[in-house]
Amino acid sequence: MTRVTIIIPCRNEEAFFEKCLRSIIENDYPKDTLEVFVVDGASEDGTPNIIQKYTKKYPFIRYLKNERKIIPAAMNVGIKNAQGEIIMKMDAHSTYQKDYISKCVHYLIEYNADNVGGILITRPRGNTLQARAIAAALSHPFGAGSSPFRKASASKNPREVDTVAFGCYKKNVFDRIGLYNENLTRSSDMELNIRLKKSGGKILLIPSIIGYYYPEATFKAYAKHNIQDGIWAIYPLKFTHSLLRPRHLVPLLFIMALIVSLILSFFLRLFFYVVLAIASAYIITSFAVSFLIAVNKKDYRYFFAMPVAFAIRHIVYGIGSLWGILKLL
Repeated sequence: MTRVTIIIPCRNEEAFFEKCLRSIIENDYPKDTLEVFVVDGASEDGTPNIIQKYTKKYPFIRYLKNERKIIPAAMNVGIKNAQGEIIMKMDAHSTYQKDYISKCVHYLIEYNADNVGGILITRPRGNTLQARAIAAALSHPFGAGSSPFRKASASKNPREVDTVAFGCYKKNVFDRIGLYNENLTRSSDMELNIRLKKSGGKILLIPSIIGYYYPEATFKAYAKHNIQDGIWAIYPLKFTHSLLRPRHLVPLLFIMALIVSLILSFFLRLFFYVVLAIASAYIITSFAVSFLIAVNKKDYRYFFAMPVAFAIRHIVYGIGSLWGILKLL
């Protein structure tokens, strides 16, 4: 069997981390050809105790330090220590089906790909209305946009994409295109995959590979996450020569259209109606989608919670991107 190195960047993950580790341990890939690096970024909660418990019980799990605390640095620490021919990034906020690792390895080899990944199904981290609304927003095309790995597909056939969630790479990819860019606090996966595609690499989405992602459980935490995502949709231009994919700019264009139209409306009345048209179209669409979700979930409360979740995803993200432009300037 091909030796595989799994790298899990983590920091202050006490609340969820054991579920992630258990799902990896329960995977059907032979443990004698597997090494799991938990790369901890100086956690200040009970995460180190959890890591210590699992490293004592399972010899294939190892603890590594990440002095810089950020995800790309954690990945680079893991890659430099890896003995595997295949490198897999796994997310501490996620769990994985039992055949996740074996399917990733199988398809990577069978299709001679450079990176493969699967569908990421979003589940609520708690049983509160906020947690369920956030998960629903990230599962719906209105909230998730065109991200192919967030959408279940009727087809089980592999297809080439520009990025996948987390990623399962041939180790020689990093010899060819370099390691993760440690200037990027966020967006490092997408930037790496842009480099990989430009080098002629093949990235495959395999719909039969399934992982489960558990996002923030409150609107406040979700907003903080989205404003940072928005900033790092733009700010990588300070360190790279490429923008991320166009879909990541849609919230920024929405916010810019509103702001520019509002400013122009002080000089030309026509633009007042443009502002009304843009805002009305968004509000109507948001509530229409929310209504359908409420009907589907058989819970009227979604009609009121979903517009908030969508607004955080679109408006807060867009404001973050605008702030990213200001940081560049």
